[in-house]
Amino acid sequence: METTNGTSFNNQKFTIPVVNDVEQQTSMELEAKDDFNYSKRSQWLRAAVLGANDGLVSTASLMMGVGAVKQDIKAMILTGFAGLVAGACSMAIGEFVSVYSQLDIELAQMKREKQRGENRETEAEEDGKEGEKESLPNPLQAAAASALSFSVGAMVPLLGASFIREYKVRLGVVIGAVTLALLVFGWLGAVLGKAPTVRSAVRVLVGGWLAMAITFGLTKLIGSSGL
Repeated sequence: METTNGTSFNNQKFTIPVVNDVEQQTSMELEAKDDFNYSKRSQWLRAAVLGANDGLVSTASLMMGVGAVKQDIKAMILTGFAGLVAGACSMAIGEFVSVYSQLDIELAQMKREKQRGENRETEAEEDGKEGEKESLPNPLQAAAASALSFSVGAMVPLLGASFIREYKVRLGVVIGAVTLALLVFGWLGAVLGKAPTVRSAVRVLVGGWLAMAITFGLTKLIGSSGL
């Protein structure tokens, strides 16, 4: 009886740490997966914020440039709309070509690794390759995301100027709407990139103001010179 009790007590001593180790490994794997997914999401969100900031600054600068020489609301809105369409198409095409080139490189690398004599693969390796195929970049998705984010940013100055006939008030509303959007986009980019929020927001704001001011000033100078 003593031997039986001793063995059972010893068995319990050895089995409990094994269960704890398995639980710890499982929890660590789940935490790693959560961190990986979060990092991928943050990269996509940060790229979307940067695309929206590009659409905001470029479209607002175009509208301010035309507004410097023409007070007509129709000319200002048409310029902003043309900038939205052209910019969204340019962003989409550029992102599609870039991501497709990256996809070709990764597929060629996978093909070279496959031809290195790894004919016999375990189930774990096959699952890993399936995961690699799922993680490959999607050119169409990247192009659509870039065009959409650019369009969202470009809509801010367009909506700000669409319903105001008075010239000076319209310019003020555009500048105010763009200023607020620049602060929001700068803050979001800093949060997603884990950078100082105030410094990043001020940097984005000053950059947007400079772009609008330079476009307005140069267009005003050229328009007043009669060229």
